[in-house]
Amino acid sequence: MTKQTPLFSAPLFEFVDSLRKGLIDLSSYVEDVCHRVETLDTEIHAFLPEPDRSARLKKEVAALKERFPRPATRPPLYGLLIGVKDIFRVDGFLTRAGSQLPQSLFDGPEATCVSALRSLGALVLGKTATTEFAYREPGPTRNPRKLDHTPGGSSSGSAAAVAAGLCPLALGTQTIGSVIRPAAYCGVVGFVPSRGRISTEGVIPFSKTVDVVGLFAQDVAGTRLVASLLCKNWRSKLSDAQFTKPPVLGIPEGAYLEQASREALDAFERQLEVLGGAGFSLRRVRVLDDVRKITARHEKMIAMEMARTHEVWFRQYKSLYRPQTAAIIRSGQKVKVGELAAARASCKQLRVHLEQLMAEQGLDLWISPAATGPAPEGLDSTGSPGMNLPWTHAGLPAVCFPAGRSSNGLPLGVQLVGRFLRDDYVLTVAERLAEEFKSRHGMD
Repeated sequence: MTKQTPLFSAPLFEFVDSLRKGLIDLSSYVEDVCHRVETLDTEIHAFLPEPDRSARLKKEVAALKERFPRPATRPPLYGLLIGVKDIFRVDGFLTRAGSQLPQSLFDGPEATCVSALRSLGALVLGKTATTEFAYREPGPTRNPRKLDHTPGGSSSGSAAAVAAGLCPLALGTQTIGSVIRPAAYCGVVGFVPSRGRISTEGVIPFSKTVDVVGLFAQDVAGTRLVASLLCKNWRSKLSDAQFTKPPVLGIPEGAYLEQASREALDAFERQLEVLGGAGFSLRRVRVLDDVRKITARHEKMIAMEMARTHEVWFRQYKSLYRPQTAAIIRSGQKVKVGELAAARASCKQLRVHLEQLMAEQGLDLWISPAATGPAPEGLDSTGSPGMNLPWTHAGLPAVCFPAGRSSNGLPLGVQLVGRFLRDDYVLTVAERLAEEFKSRHGMD
């Protein structure tokens, strides 16, 4: 029998505005959330256990109130509760990375992006569960939409925490599809910026070439707010001229799109009909027919880079690694230096190719299913990242948001991908598209 937990609405943009203005009492809000975590998270397992969570946060709330007594002086994320994937170092918290290795191995300065969020007024609700070292060995987290289905990975706890309404914002990372896919499976907004725009300092690396910090929220507007504060060189305003006509959305026809299931593709066609009916321009373009070769290069690159990160740890603690993690490290040890160099070069080559094609075809954004289908049943796998890998390889900004439901009621997401460093445009358009689906289908 499929079981679902209660889900709470926690739109980031509205919450943080109300907290800053004092329309929501911060102490009561934090107390309510701590109680919610204690009662609901016993089934979801989004957060790592913390015996003194409520007492710790009471002290942090008191300090924040004392520092900013007047609404006019409060920072933009005043009192916002955040979940942080447990491969980020956070002062006052142990880092486990979903592993059995000694935690002292991962000690170090707090992640730069976490420090930035704290300086903007955010409070860390807790560490969220992750697959082992952000690879494929599932963690304890369940999908709050249906507890016997995967929440995706590797940012499983972050996606589930936001979907359940335990926190309005959570941090994750993506090396293949570890933000966009779990966001799609859990029915929330997932965003990964152009590679390098949010610092990965203080995050245990998987692949330094392609790792990117991503965000989870229930609303695109809230995601855009946080992205504007964390991303380097954000363009705060877009010119009106950029919206004199609807954006042209490119549909990537061919081998890439054919990775999706029949159900996902049928739903995607219905989603395209909605957008076409709303006046958005759609253009089908043959692209990424070499997706298998791209995937092979990407997998070799991340395997070798992971092997390098774990070289000393793996030599000493090999028996403590879970099978799939040990397998990718061993695989990475066999990759030749020349193959690594070629794979790294192909990231830039793919980005240039995709952007040239966009210019030739008059495209503003790419649009595709966010995952190959709804969240699979069972907790032994985190699902396929096939719909995310090429965009991650190219380092392009991507966002997904709920846009329908599968036959069993699970969310189906749409993925938008834009030009490098045009994250602002991607999120602005995504907000318009997400509202279109919400108004037509009542997506929660």
